[in-house]
Amino acid sequence: MWKPILDGPMREEALETACGIVRELREQVPGITDPTLCDGLTGIAVLFDYYAKCTGDTAVREEALEPLEQGLSALEHVPMAPALHEGFAGIAWAAVHLAGATDREASDEWLEPVDAALLELLERSPWQGDYDLMRGLVGYGLYALEKGPTPYARKMVTAVVNRLSELAETREEGVTWFTPKELLTEYALQEGPHGYYNLGLAHGVPGVIGFLGRACEAGVPVPAAKPLLERSVAWLLAQSFPPEAQSLFPRCVGPEIEPAEARLAWCYGDPGVSAALLMAARCAGEASWEREAVRIAGHAARRPFDSSGVLDASFCHGASGVAHMLNRVHQAAGDEELGRATVKWLRYTLDLRRRGEGIGGYLSRVFEPDGPNWAAEPGILSGAAGVALVLLAASSDVQPDWDRMFLLSAPAERG
Repeated sequence: MWKPILDGPMREEALETACGIVRELREQVPGITDPTLCDGLTGIAVLFDYYAKCTGDTAVREEALEPLEQGLSALEHVPMAPALHEGFAGIAWAAVHLAGATDREASDEWLEPVDAALLELLERSPWQGDYDLMRGLVGYGLYALEKGPTPYARKMVTAVVNRLSELAETREEGVTWFTPKELLTEYALQEGPHGYYNLGLAHGVPGVIGFLGRACEAGVPVPAAKPLLERSVAWLLAQSFPPEAQSLFPRCVGPEIEPAEARLAWCYGDPGVSAALLMAARCAGEASWEREAVRIAGHAARRPFDSSGVLDASFCHGASGVAHMLNRVHQAAGDEELGRATVKWLRYTLDLRRRGEGIGGYLSRVFEPDGPNWAAEPGILSGAAGVALVLLAASSDVQPDWDRMFLLSAPAERG
């Protein structure tokens, strides 16, 4: 059972802060044009729904339909990628997630064109696109898993596992996935001009591990899934730095790359690796992986703020995301050190608030062509909506199932 980790005045402050963010977003929804899950309207719909569950505010629950309907409407006339976080698979994920078990049949009917397009895409072999969570195969698999044990979902998860199996590279330490230079952004090419093996949860091997764990738990009859999971975990753990390093895992490894320590974040770094291992451990019933996940989270918990690389409160690469991932491992494993660290990072998240600035007091660190800047971002991934979701999860006993989009909702018990 999920438990609020905050109490007393700090819990009240967290709730007041989340309420302020929701209040401002309710006013801004009519002017937001981005329909996506990570940065736009459908993500805000997820926040409104969860806020209503935590507070009992039925008016906000009804208002969640407006941004969701705008997102679904965009499917018909806005060109977009099929990605989970940045495209139409994410809008479909939000529709299924908000429909819940009570209206699953209706949501399946609405989304038939999306489902058909994604399944056709996934049956193409060899796969030429991204394999990751945010833009590629893992994200499509998470959408399918959100739909539950339907024939369509089984076909889609099977297709994702088959494509991952085809792309997998066997190395001495185990199995991994390579990102060729053709799929890298200009920024990423500076780090890996010949391509690389990505160790971040957002774009790399940890995302595959978390997804394969969930596929095994779902009972999808794909014989390749379990051995692929076991060998990819072996490869990932073999990339660890010595225990005295600030970061146990680098951002990436590969040709002519000197592995560098990563910051603390969901997208890259130890918290994301820990979360992926915890997911895999609980889904596959592997106690040794869970011990590794707790060890890695503990190492992250002891890292000082000034060396963490955290500059804002965002979920993706900021203080709220670190707090939520530590909270996830704490609540799953009962580790008190992680509980104390969670509260510390939540305190830091609240201290980053600047009343009267941004959205609900929060500005996000963004990277633009002319360099880094600060902006009022509304979305879940990099903006105020994600901060509000974390603060609500820290203050409520409502299970934060919204974090399935980030591969963080590990089962309560080992499989």
